[in-house]
Amino acid sequence: MIAGIIAGGIGILFFLFMAALGIAYFVFWLMMLIHAIGNKGLGEGEKVVWVLVLVFLHVLGPILYFFIGRPKGT
Repeated sequence: MIAGIIAGGIGILFFLFMAALGIAYFVFWLMMLIHAIGNKGLGEGEKVVWVLVLVFLHVLGPILYFFIGRPKGT
């Protein structure tokens, strides 16, 4: 009985953690998409390519854009 309650509690905590992680990643993805669209350091063709990368490579796209696509500070 107690083991079932503990297991259920752990399951709920795991679900909440994964939901928070998913929401945080969605916000990160959305921020990178908005940044790619409004980035003045990219040409129109580059913007289109980055938006397509972000849309079609859901997990890898925002990470690639964060490290490669954003213009570096001067």
